Amino acid sequence: MISFLIVGSGYRSEYFARVAVRYPDHFRAMYLCRSQAKVELMKAHTGLSATMDETEALSFAPDFVVIAVDRGHMFEVAESWIRKGFPVVTETPVGASEEQLKALWQLQQEGAKIVCCEQYHRQPLLAEGLRAVSAGLIGTPTSMYLSLLHDYHGASLIRRALLVPPEEPYTVFGVGQDEPVIETDSRGGAITDGRRKTDRRMTAVISFESGKQAIYDFCSVQYRSYIRSRHLVLRGDRGEWSDTIISCVGQHHHPETHFLMPRISEKYQVLDTQALRDRRRNWESALAPDTVQDEFAIATILLDMEEYLKGGPSPYPLKEAIADACFWLSLQKAEQHPLEKTESTELLSVME
Repeated sequence: MISFLIVGSGYRSEYFARVAVRYPDHFRAMYLCRSQAKVELMKAHTGLSATMDETEALSFAPDFVVIAVDRGHMFEVAESWIRKGFPVVTETPVGASEEQLKALWQLQQEGAKIVCCEQYHRQPLLAEGLRAVSAGLIGTPTSMYLSLLHDYHGASLIRRALLVPPEEPYTVFGVGQDEPVIETDSRGGAITDGRRKTDRRMTAVISFESGKQAIYDFCSVQYRSYIRSRHLVLRGDRGEWSDTIISCVGQHHHPETHFLMPRISEKYQVLDTQALRDRRRNWESALAPDTVQDEFAIATILLDMEEYLKGGPSPYPLKEAIADACFWLSLQKAEQHPLEKTESTELLSVME
């Protein structure tokens, strides 16, 4: 049984709570909130115990602490729990500046256990595509178009799909543009009143030192919209991964088509649910990572924490999390200086 304390009470914190409630044989969790109003809200929303008393929270004896606060406070809250001697699992990104990222790297060098909950590559459908790439189905990946995830999440998937190490330098050319769009969906459900919003789309070309290249193209409305789709295209010398289809050259150089299906690996079958089985029942052409897959992916990270705390591999190495955050910072610089070359941060070289 894995025990963890959830620090924070926002929307993302409830993902961790739902995981604990869904898999009571594997996890137990408790909230530490800043106010009594938040304590009552989290109790009502999740059914978990909650407190604003740190002494009471520590008596829960957590194996690690989940930091689920806003990204502007992620570093300072994580650092405080690290200095209390706790392993931490942070929401994304792990830090909001190069100084914070350097400090986290130093803390790890001193023995701190820091894991970032970057989960998208663990979603069953995306994981299946990445497995096919690693198996050489499309040959050596060379270029990518990603209009699926924002900032650091996009960086994680780009690196893993192109098989690029986190420390590899790159340059970014980017431009941001405000675009109007009618809202059709939200966290609270469908929107049908025709309201219009202006969203910021960032388009960037990322050129890696190895010669591999990615085009990043995203605006936040794509996460929840019936009129804005999400796409991934990864090209290699033997084929192409396009959303949920892989087209490649097979035996005797004959073309083949493979339809990607969400799959649960043997290691994580203890986390399988009816909702996941329903999701795997039918093939879909659209690439739209959903909440069911998202929560499963988070659950796999939390499950892997048990092995990590015993000396095993990190569920998501800090080196990768820092590289993700550096990419986000590079995008911000590129947006401030449209179509000017932005070099990757020198912090990447520190991690070689």
